[in-house]
Amino acid sequence: MSGMGDGYVGTAQDAVRIRRLEKQREAERRKIQELKTKSASAKGQPGLLQFGSSTSEILETAFKKETVGLVTREQYVEKRVNIQSKIEEEEKEKLQKQQQEEEELQLEKRKKRKIKGNSRLSFAEDIDSEPQEEEEEEPRHNNLEASMLRRGKLGKDPTVETGFLPDSEREAEEQAERERLRKLWLREQEQIRNEPLEITYSYWDGTGHRRVIQVRKGDSIGEFLRAVQQQLAPEFREIRTTSVENLLYVKEDLIIPHQHSFYELIVNKARGKSGPLFHFDVHEDVRTIADATIEKDESHAGKVVERHWYEKNKHIFPASRWEIYDPTKKWERYTIHGD
Repeated sequence: MSGMGDGYVGTAQDAVRIRRLEKQREAERRKIQELKTKSASAKGQPGLLQFGSSTSEILETAFKKETVGLVTREQYVEKRVNIQSKIEEEEKEKLQKQQQEEEELQLEKRKKRKIKGNSRLSFAEDIDSEPQEEEEEEPRHNNLEASMLRRGKLGKDPTVETGFLPDSEREAEEQAERERLRKLWLREQEQIRNEPLEITYSYWDGTGHRRVIQVRKGDSIGEFLRAVQQQLAPEFREIRTTSVENLLYVKEDLIIPHQHSFYELIVNKARGKSGPLFHFDVHEDVRTIADATIEKDESHAGKVVERHWYEKNKHIFPASRWEIYDPTKKWERYTIHGD
């Protein structure tokens, strides 16, 4: 147990392996040192090319070393001319080589683009199977071009449905057609608004005074009440002294606000509590056979009343049934009594 304090040294096989590895490392260190020595000696030799240096730099270095010391003017000029001509030749060769590489690269790109464009056609024949190597011979290349010409020009398959694809021309035509229809619809609605509308109403002051007046379908309730005031003013003193804002139009037990128009009521086929709001004449539902499944078609004359009279008598029938018209509220069935 006392030997355990000195550390574990391994078996005899481990010792042999350690000595072998040490010999290998020593051999590698000697090789690396020899390479470093050779590299250092090579850098000092003027005639060898250095890694990372261009030909012109090497020629300039050689010219400087050859002209070290005393040389005549003729020798200096001759050496300089020789070095300059070599540099120019080297630059010219480099430029020609670069242009040739660029031409080969462009040619390769065109070939790849052509092959890629043809392969996207699902109905085209298999072009990829043909030889496309750069080193193919001239006769074989000519045969390939001739076969391509015999096949004809590839294009879209006319039997494929393409209606779902984006088409700027079709979208422009559709937009123009929508705009034309929109303008046509606006003209038709304007014509409807300008059509005359005959309204039967009753001025109500506790008793009815029925009258008939003609307005346009596009007129608002406020404009209708202004025309009614002008019609009733010669007969009723209280109408002459009141304003249009103090007049109410009640149709089918609903008080229609002044901002609504007859056009809105007609187009929306608005319904009241006791009848339709889009009929402005007076008619009763006359049937030869009673049928409870069919809704009655009756229209009652709208009432024109003063606001003062309504506030005074709104707890008495028929004013007790009246309420403000709400376009969002739907009346499923008509009633003539109750709430």
